[in-house]
Amino acid sequence: MPADSLNILLIEDNPGDARLFKEALKEAYGAKFELVHCGSLARALDELPKTHSDVIVVDLGLPDAFGIDVVRRTRESAPATPVVVLTSRVDEALGLQALHEGAQDYLIKGQLDPQLLSRALRYAIERHRMQVALQSESLMDELTRLYNRRGFMALAGTHIKSAERTQTSFSVVFIDLDGMKHINDTLGHLEGDRALVEAASLLSRSTRQSDILARFGGDEFVLLITTTEKNAADSIRRRLQEQLDACNAQPGRRYRLSFSTGVVTAGVDRSVSLEELMAEADALMYRQKQQKKGLA
Repeated sequence: MPADSLNILLIEDNPGDARLFKEALKEAYGAKFELVHCGSLARALDELPKTHSDVIVVDLGLPDAFGIDVVRRTRESAPATPVVVLTSRVDEALGLQALHEGAQDYLIKGQLDPQLLSRALRYAIERHRMQVALQSESLMDELTRLYNRRGFMALAGTHIKSAERTQTSFSVVFIDLDGMKHINDTLGHLEGDRALVEAASLLSRSTRQSDILARFGGDEFVLLITTTEKNAADSIRRRLQEQLDACNAQPGRRYRLSFSTGVVTAGVDRSVSLEELMAEADALMYRQKQQKKGLA
C-alpha cells in the first residue's frame, strides 16, 4: 500500500463506474486517499483551483465532452497535473490516441483491479514529474533544445517500465544526420550547428507528442516511439521524408539534408534492455549508411 495520501480528481458521469473506481481505490490505498468526483468536465474545471490534485482520472465519454477533446481541455486547464483516462474495451484505440495528446496512461473499465490501478496512478505521477524535471538545463541539449543523452535514458527508462506493466510494444530508432563532416569541412562548424538545429526541427515535426526524441551526441539522434499502433515507425519515416523533401526543395540551399536510420521494435514477447535495443538500432543505422556509400 502506498505510504502517502493521494489526492485524486475523478471526472466520470456514470455512477456505477465511479463507485467501482472508488472501491478499487479503497482496496489499493485504504483510507490514504482523497477523492473529488465530478460528473461533467465543466464542473471539474470549476473545481480544479480548489482540488490540488496529484492526478486527474477522466472518462473519455462525458455529457459535455467526448474523446480526445476531453484530454485536450483537461490538459489545457491543468498542465501541471498528470492525466489518466478511462475507456471501455471497445474504445481502447481512443485510450492509445489519448497518450499522443499527453495523457500519461489509460485504464479500461471493468479491469480496475486494485494493484493495476495503484501502479497506473503511481507511474503516471512519476512520469509526469520526470517530464517536468527534464525541462532543466542538465537534461536538455543546449543547441537543439531536444532531450540530451541523460534526459533520454531517464524518460525512456520510465516509459519502458510502463510498457512492461501494460504488455505493450514500443520501438527505438537510431538516427544519424548524413554528411556532417562535409558540411563542417567545407562550410564551417557554425553552419554545421545550423544543420543540426534544422535536423532537430524536422525530426520534432515528424514525431508525436508522446514520442521521446533526443540528440544523443554529435550528429546522432535517438527516438523512442511509445505507441503500439501498427506501422508507427513507417508512418514517422514517411512524414520525415516529406519534411526533408520540402526542406531540400527550398531555393538557394547549399546542401541537402538526409538521415540514415535503424529501427528495432520490442514486442510483448521479447525481454531486452534499452541499451541492447539501442545497440541493435545503431547497427542497422550504420548498415544503411554504408549502403548509401556503396560499401556494404
